[in-house]
Amino acid sequence: MARYLDSKCRLCRREGTKLFLKGERCFSDKCAIERRNYIPGQHGQRRRKVSDYGLHLREKQKVKRVYGLMEGQFRNCFEDAERMPGVTGENLLILLERRLDNVVFRLGFSSSRVEARQIVSHGQVLVNGRKVNIPSYLVKPGDAVAMTSRARDHVRVRGALESAMRRGVPSWLEVDSEKVSGVFRALPARADLPSDFNENLIVELYSK
Repeated sequence: MARYLDSKCRLCRREGTKLFLKGERCFSDKCAIERRNYIPGQHGQRRRKVSDYGLHLREKQKVKRVYGLMEGQFRNCFEDAERMPGVTGENLLILLERRLDNVVFRLGFSSSRVEARQIVSHGQVLVNGRKVNIPSYLVKPGDAVAMTSRARDHVRVRGALESAMRRGVPSWLEVDSEKVSGVFRALPARADLPSDFNENLIVELYSK
């Protein structure tokens, strides 16, 4: 499967905002946005006039990169959201939040979604007691997500969990830090999701 192998900090600088792709580094003064808050490249510090299409594209790229999806995966997710009843943009964000790799990250079992995807792919996550190694698996309300007995005491998992407990866990999730497990209590409401996402721009982009 295709992967992005270049510097992740360049993605944050390109979008002009923190995408939280590097774990604890994103919360420190080593973050690239804190040091060089301009577009990467030779002409990155020049003022640029952004077109209407550019605004739509940048919003799509930002959301896609936050959740770590390639273009084909993101487009498929959008098409699934279109077929669902309700508001397409909100459906899209909820589907992205339901991905198992994202839930593992949100529960605090990993320091980034990239690390969460690796954890899931290596078979270290249980959903309702059964091993699931598909990062795109959609978690349903009431599902219990836990680390395997072998992985729950790993130093990186414990470190990520401690950091997550300090920052707080989303209200639609419930975490047991001792057992390194959690429950996906309910689908998140739009008010619970990142306020800097403008999903309407993504819907307009794909509707053209």
